[in-house]
Amino acid sequence: MSQTAAIEAKPAVKTLGELKNTGYRYRSVKEEIRENLIQRISRGEPLFPEIVGYENTVVPQIANAILGCQDIIFLGERGQAKSRIIRNLTLLLDEWTPVLTVSEIPEDPLAPITSGGKAAVAENSDDCAIDWLHRDERYGEKLATPDITIADIIGEVDPIKVAEGRYLSDELTLHYGLVPRMNKGIFAINELPDLAERIQVGLLNLLEERDVQIRGHKMRLPLDVFVLATANPEDYTNRGRIITPLKDRYGAQIRTHYPELIEQEMEIIDQEANVLDLPDYQLTVPDYMKEIIAEVTHFARRSPDLNQRSGVSVRASISNYEVMVANAFRRALVLNEAEVVPRISDLDYISNSFQGKVEFEAMEEGQEDKITQRIIQAASKAVFDRKHEINDFTPIAEAFNEGLTIEIGEAVYAEDYGTIIEKIPGLSERLTAETQGTRAAEVEFILEGLHLNKLLNKYTVSGRATYSG
Repeated sequence: MSQTAAIEAKPAVKTLGELKNTGYRYRSVKEEIRENLIQRISRGEPLFPEIVGYENTVVPQIANAILGCQDIIFLGERGQAKSRIIRNLTLLLDEWTPVLTVSEIPEDPLAPITSGGKAAVAENSDDCAIDWLHRDERYGEKLATPDITIADIIGEVDPIKVAEGRYLSDELTLHYGLVPRMNKGIFAINELPDLAERIQVGLLNLLEERDVQIRGHKMRLPLDVFVLATANPEDYTNRGRIITPLKDRYGAQIRTHYPELIEQEMEIIDQEANVLDLPDYQLTVPDYMKEIIAEVTHFARRSPDLNQRSGVSVRASISNYEVMVANAFRRALVLNEAEVVPRISDLDYISNSFQGKVEFEAMEEGQEDKITQRIIQAASKAVFDRKHEINDFTPIAEAFNEGLTIEIGEAVYAEDYGTIIEKIPGLSERLTAETQGTRAAEVEFILEGLHLNKLLNKYTVSGRATYSG
């Protein structure tokens, strides 16, 4: 099941009496999510079909929290799919949910929580009008910022309603905020530590007692809300903190993480990358080029030259991949070639996208490019060593030691690599690619691998690379 699945038609039931005849029963939103989760697990369906790498770590923890009817806070660095997980939890809600038509906030017809809703049910009984709310409308999200007020989250006293003669302690005087409007649904706060501590205090009753207080007036409003939050672990000491009583009220604290395997990183790239698709051009991305992009990110996450507290997001892999493919397209346009295949020479262009996604440790100005190149080279060597046995290329290295020199670069036509292959003894036997474009890419990959294994020298000038012994 995915978010793009066809929406079922809205039920035709229009009154409370008709609803009762359908056998409908009241369930809290957490009970509803739990029952739907149980059904999904029983059918063997994935909980998050679009989330990669969490199957054996994060997903079981989420399932346990839902089965335990617990509110959840997700802790993790940037780019670890925290927001996507939260938004995908709407898939565990019923497709359509009945609500009272007369209410300002969503209320279950069998369990109204406002005085207005209760009065409507008491007055009209089975003739009370109902409407249906789609699950996409039962999700609310707020990015925490220091300027958020209690009025935004909970609500505020409406002076016009007070002027009409209502008491301040009367819920009918309240102009509802985000949380009450998400009754019977899911409410999420992104970057919770950025929320001012005085506002966090205002959430305490919401998470435990499920009532609200406005301007010192306690208004009993037993909200039915599944409350979620996200935070960066470093935010506890950097930009702000989560106050201890609030943290204590979240039933489950779940740590997210970056993809542990290169294959997972590559799967995310395939899923998320926005790649130009031109009808007159044939794009082919060799697996080793995609693997290098993923490996660059994994090396960056271990680099002492980068600030690991801020993390290296999966977005770095996606952005680097998009830039690499874009440069291959640009080269095809310039050289008027129909086949688009990224090469090692295209990796020079990912520096800007990479540096925009990471934070460097304090260092001399101008070191960023050198660090980036070291990471790209380390990633390229790691992939080459996995794909090839270096001893298989000894005859090729010997040919270069005897005086062979090869010049390549992004301005070299793919067909010209046929001549290069003929000049290098034994190279053609090592190639597996079939088209001109993919063979050109494979030649660059092999030459770069031999260079990084210190079998060849390399000199780069103005986008052209010269390999020699």
